[in-house]
Amino acid sequence: MRNRRKGVDRRASAAAAPPTGAGLARGAKIGPAPAAGSGNATGAETSPLVRATVPRPVRPSRRVGRGLSVPVSRALPRTFQGRLSLAFVMVFALAVGIVSVLTVLVLDSDLRQQEMTNLEARANAVAAVVKVKAETAAAQDPANATVVSAGGVLNDNVLASISEQAVLSDYANSVAQADLRLRFGLASATSGGVEFLPATPVSAFSAPLTALPARGQARDTVSFTQTFKFDDPNGVRPTWYLEVSLSAPYTTRQSTIASVVWFLFISSMGGLLLAIVVSAFLARRFTTPLRRLTEAARALAEGDLARRVPADRARTGGAEITELSRQFNAMADQVEETMETIRRDRDTGREFLADVSHELRTPLAALRTFNELLREKAGDDVAARTEFLEASAQQIERLDWLAQNLLELSKLDSGLIRLDLRPDDLRATIESAVEQAQVSARRRGLSLTAELPDAPLVTRHDPQRLGQVLTNLIGNGLKFTPRGGSVRVVLSPRNRGARIQVVDTGVGIDPDELPRIFDRFYRGSRSNEARGSGSGLGLAIVRSVVEMHGGRVIVESRVGAGSTFTVTLPADPRTSADAVATGAVSAAGSGEAGAGTDRPDARSGAASASGASAAPGRVAADVTPVTSEVAPANAAEPVTAKANPSE
Repeated sequence: MRNRRKGVDRRASAAAAPPTGAGLARGAKIGPAPAAGSGNATGAETSPLVRATVPRPVRPSRRVGRGLSVPVSRALPRTFQGRLSLAFVMVFALAVGIVSVLTVLVLDSDLRQQEMTNLEARANAVAAVVKVKAETAAAQDPANATVVSAGGVLNDNVLASISEQAVLSDYANSVAQADLRLRFGLASATSGGVEFLPATPVSAFSAPLTALPARGQARDTVSFTQTFKFDDPNGVRPTWYLEVSLSAPYTTRQSTIASVVWFLFISSMGGLLLAIVVSAFLARRFTTPLRRLTEAARALAEGDLARRVPADRARTGGAEITELSRQFNAMADQVEETMETIRRDRDTGREFLADVSHELRTPLAALRTFNELLREKAGDDVAARTEFLEASAQQIERLDWLAQNLLELSKLDSGLIRLDLRPDDLRATIESAVEQAQVSARRRGLSLTAELPDAPLVTRHDPQRLGQVLTNLIGNGLKFTPRGGSVRVVLSPRNRGARIQVVDTGVGIDPDELPRIFDRFYRGSRSNEARGSGSGLGLAIVRSVVEMHGGRVIVESRVGAGSTFTVTLPADPRTSADAVATGAVSAAGSGEAGAGTDRPDARSGAASASGASAAPGRVAADVTPVTSEVAPANAAEPVTAKANPSE
């Protein structure tokens, strides 16, 4: 017993202990604590046992909070066309339902009012007939000729004549055409109005309507009661009152309402079917452009960049959808153009890497061959060793030259080179370039002259970069002109700018090669020995530098008669339409040409024959595909290639 008592005390104390936060959070219910002072000071008596109950967590039902939204959403069509059709049909059905209900209510009210008017007319007719009948019967009694005496007593003759059932039935069937109830009496004035006082001994007479209804008639629930006052014209007899009540007449109200309801139902069903057809047609007409737009977007996402939304079909969906389709087509055009540019740049990059690899492989292969030969018996021959070392030095120079040209062209393409534009005399730049090339011209047995104007020709240009252009053009002229020929550099003013021509009497350029002479690493097929010594990057650098100056390069050539390279420069590249429009220079006149747009693809021969657009980061003049005019061998007109649009 003692151990059991201790266990009970432990459970009681544990239950009486204050619950923890976790217990409270779980919803523990704590019983009432013992009242203060209920136990003794020693605590010998224990307080009642308090139990804490922790209910099990109730899992929320899946249906809680859903209501009817899930079934309704499942019942709705999933397509926009279906929902648009359903909305149109529901609006039509709601409108027709409201109109139908209002029509029935208004019609019922009008018909009820019309029946009340008819009952009033019939009540007047019944009152007139009963008056004649009652006064005639009362006149047959000489002693009492009143219908209702002053004491409220109905005349016996009147009672006898009116109480005949045949008379009342005739009144009900012929005159009232409803259940008839007649009451004779007097009236007294009260504060609430005139109060009808029935006569004695019998005041009420009634007769049901027993006639058969006509076609379309039925018993109606309307009723009408009216009290008529009859005065003696001579003022001798007392005034008496007659109350006529008509109820449950035969009317066509219910049949009329039923016919109208049936007609409205048939019309509504027909209108609803028509609304379904029209809504489906209109919804399809509205959603067809959206479906085409979705299909075009899906095709575009799958890689069909040529997919477009037909503009003529997009007009069927409204102005908003037409504008959306137009913007989608514009976006698709931009995406296609961007992807084409990326693809073209990728192909160009691959070709450029292949060309660079080829150009680097040639001197490296020669150096490897020379090295292997020098390791063998040929190295013992002094003359052979000297020859191999000289050839190796030439290949090393070629590698260095190629690396410098590649670096230069890369800087030009990436916009890392900024022009140091300054107003300077072009004659000084040309004289410096010609003077530097004189040694090479004399060694080749060529005549190199400069034809300069007497007056200074000042333009804003970068002397160093323009000197690089002249060095490359003069070097090409010297390289492809046979001994005894001449190269002339002609400077002349042109449209407030300048025109520089480098004219040689060399081998000329084939018409088929003209569109590609500005391609990187392209050296042509004629005069292979001369062309093989170059890097194929000189003319590409020429075009880039000229375009950075906002100028143009034109090539005119005829096989066997020489070539003419014409460079046209504006007076100030900062105000040049070509340079400013393409971002070659800043219109604000910063004095430098920063990063503009990339030059056109070299496949066009100084102008893009494939229509490549400029990529961000470099300068690009407004170029057009190269046009080549091939003249007969005996013709005097040269073949012309232009690196920019014709003037």
